[in-house]
This record gives sequence, structure tokens and C-alpha cells, in this order.
Amino acid sequence: MGEAGQPGVMTVDTITKLDETHRGQVVIAASHGGEYAGYCAAKGHVRASIFNDAGVGKDRAGLGSLRYLDGLRIAAATASHMSSRIGDGADMREHGIVSFVNETAARVGCAPGQSVLECARKMLAAPVSDVPVPVHAESRFVVRDTPGQPRVVVMDSASLIEPGDAGCIVITASHGALLAGNPDKAIGPDVAAAVFSDAGIGKDRAAVSRLPVLDRRGIAAGTVSADSARIGDGRSVYDEGVLSHVNQTATAMGIKAGMTTREFVDRVTAARRG
Repeated sequence: MGEAGQPGVMTVDTITKLDETHRGQVVIAASHGGEYAGYCAAKGHVRASIFNDAGVGKDRAGLGSLRYLDGLRIAAATASHMSSRIGDGADMREHGIVSFVNETAARVGCAPGQSVLECARKMLAAPVSDVPVPVHAESRFVVRDTPGQPRVVVMDSASLIEPGDAGCIVITASHGALLAGNPDKAIGPDVAAAVFSDAGIGKDRAAVSRLPVLDRRGIAAGTVSADSARIGDGRSVYDEGVLSHVNQTATAMGIKAGMTTREFVDRVTAARRG
């Protein structure tokens, strides 16, 4: 039995933490709608999923899951980032308004303008796909590893951060929101610095809410504009990202909005050397 009294409808703050209970379910997921999120949904064998459109952004990356899941015959939709807080499944379930649907979802009656719950109920009629899920391309890699300097690790999702990343600079293509507003979920290890996507900022400025929390731990952090780099694509965030917001710890290092992700890395590296 799913949530909200609907058999087969479940709600999560992030699509990256699915388990066997989500198999065959319609999952309302407050993750961004980028392709990596779609891969996580497919890997979790969901019946269908609804994501946050993350402001759509560069190359319409915030909708990448819709195209990807259409190819696997899985119904998918996004909710407007202004209608519900990214990273907050309960808010998305209660207040989300659908902004985009894929062709597979449209075939069962899903459409922009519906409430997230109405769309989810219609998705119960979607068949569970039996199309094999292809192996996803490398989603975590090291771009700098110079002795005496923080290692720089780039990843498509903050869920790929590992305990061994303590002391590293992590560049993630995840949104910068706290999951369900919980400060304990800002980031796991004590990294040297972190970069996220601002996911279009969105309702209640949720997508930059990790930044002040990381200040309390002395971790320099920033978000890149979703229009400058593709959300869900770590390489794009590293190569193309332009900072939109930074926290006070980063500001003290001379980092400011308008700098590139690479400049962020250089400034943190110089500060750590000093």
C-alpha cells in the first residue's frame, strides 16, 4: 500500500535511495528530473515516476529523465520547481503541479496542469516495463589529484559521495537543497568544499538551502546556475558551471557569484595551501 491512501503510490525525497519496496510502484520523487535520476528510477524498476523539473535549465536537462524513460517505456512527469520544494517529497505530493510529461505518461492521461497526486493516480494504469536498463556511463571520476592539494572529485549525483572523500573538493550535479529540510543530510563526510546545481532556485529558495548549513561546518560551498550547466551531469557542472550563490565560508576565500566552477576549485585549493 502506498502513501496518501493510494495503492501503488509512494513518496521519496530522493530517487537515489530506492529499495525493493518501490519495485512496481508509482514513485513521487522530489529529485531533479535529469537523466541520472531517470536511470535511478529505471534501475529501481518503478512503474512510473514524477520528478522536479529543476527550472528546466541548460539543454532542458531538468527534463532529461522524461526522454530517457520514454526509451524504456516508463511513464514519467515533472512538477514545476515553483510549485513544490525540490528535495521535499511531502511538499511535492501535497502541492506539486505537473509541468511536463513524457509520451508514455500522456498515453495514460497525464498532462501538464494536473496536481502531482492526480497524475500519480493516472500512472497506476501504466504497465510495468520489461525493457532492460542499459548500464549507465561513468558517473564519478577524479579530475585533479596533485600531491599536497585537495583531490577534486566530480560526480553526477551527491549520492555518490563516499566517506573517503573527506578533505576533497566535490563537484556534484545534484541540487543544493536539504532533503526534507533536514540539516543532517547536507553532506556526509567533512569535505573541503562542495558545488551543487541551483536547480532554478525554486519554491522557498529550497535549492540553495544546503549552503548556510555547510557554513556551520566550515565547508566552502556554492551552486552553479542551472542555465549554465546541465543538472545531473557532473562533467558539465565542472567544465561549464557559473556560480550563482556561495556561502560565507566560500566568500572568505574570495569566491563570488559569476566565477566558474574551475575558479572555485582554484580558490579553495589556494586557501587550503595557505
